Amino acid sequence: MSTIAFCLLTYRPDHPSGIERSIAAIVDGVRALGHTALMIAAGPDCAEDSAEPGLVRLDSVQLPRPLTNDDVLAALTDPGPVAVEVDKILREHEVDLVCWCDTLWGLGYLSPAPDGVTTALMAHKIRPSGERRWQDALEAADLVFPASDYILEDGRASGLDVHRWTTVPNCLLVHATPPDPAAREQQRRTAPIRIVSRVEPAKGLVELLEALPPWWTRPVELVLASADFEFWAGMQADVLDGCAEQAARRADAVTILPQMPWRDVPPYLAGAAATIISSTEPETFCHTAAEALSGGTPVVTFDLGNVPRLIDRDVAGRTVPLENGAGALWQAVADLLDDRTAYHQASQTAPNRVAALTPSHAAERLLGAAGLR
Repeated sequence: MSTIAFCLLTYRPDHPSGIERSIAAIVDGVRALGHTALMIAAGPDCAEDSAEPGLVRLDSVQLPRPLTNDDVLAALTDPGPVAVEVDKILREHEVDLVCWCDTLWGLGYLSPAPDGVTTALMAHKIRPSGERRWQDALEAADLVFPASDYILEDGRASGLDVHRWTTVPNCLLVHATPPDPAAREQQRRTAPIRIVSRVEPAKGLVELLEALPPWWTRPVELVLASADFEFWAGMQADVLDGCAEQAARRADAVTILPQMPWRDVPPYLAGAAATIISSTEPETFCHTAAEALSGGTPVVTFDLGNVPRLIDRDVAGRTVPLENGAGALWQAVADLLDDRTAYHQASQTAPNRVAALTPSHAAERLLGAAGLR
């Protein structure tokens, strides 16, 4: 059996970020196949750490929460100590494969691994070709694991050499149990629209609530989660304030709820009439869309990124052109809910769209690409 390490400085249990959720799921798969999994993250310790076996926090990198890119760069001004500490951890645990889970925040650009340890860069988006750390990470890695075929094809279209690339798909830590047809029909008639999202401007949440039509009466539940990182100080607070303002304007329909643990999200979405992914920048995977589909809940989204692939365009939900704006998302939801036949076809198709996205399947892909089965 092998030992696999995953490195992401921001990792913590139940962190509302797709990369953290993907790590938790594939770690579950690696362990289910009988291998050992290790997670390497920055300090300080979190209260939740005790629930995560195999989590090692670095003494050489201590990061504030929330943090920005500049905070990470400042912590790594002298990369020597972190490189030495990570190298020591990998040696002590006799790691066979280390996966850098991001270019900067996953230390992919440093790739501080001992000789003989296979290294992999887990790619969750394609960076600009002139970005030095991205190029350093690609060149240093023995293998590259894009998190979806969408990313693999984007890399190829960007002119990158993808011969060392193998898609290791993001997977679901939990698949929901779809409601039976009678319960699903009742949901079509009366259940709320449920949206689960990290707060970020590109998620389009404020614009979505602002575009809620005057004629809309069905309840809308919005679960918002703040992450340990933001692109600029106060970014998340601005989004939360904007959402609160719009929710207050439509208090007859909209309720904002606090974040919930990872494992609670799929069954929560399974109880919705539908969900909306309102991101105005391409999602390269989208866990919440996949989690909704696992429970038979149709997804309505803009026609960009990986989400239309997940739902097979208008098969397990509906897509609308981005240029039509957020109001078109609400109209698409209303039209789908009003069409009983189309709605149930979408609901019945949805679980099959993500049935293969299991932790064991992702772990098998990762281990096979590294020759560690």
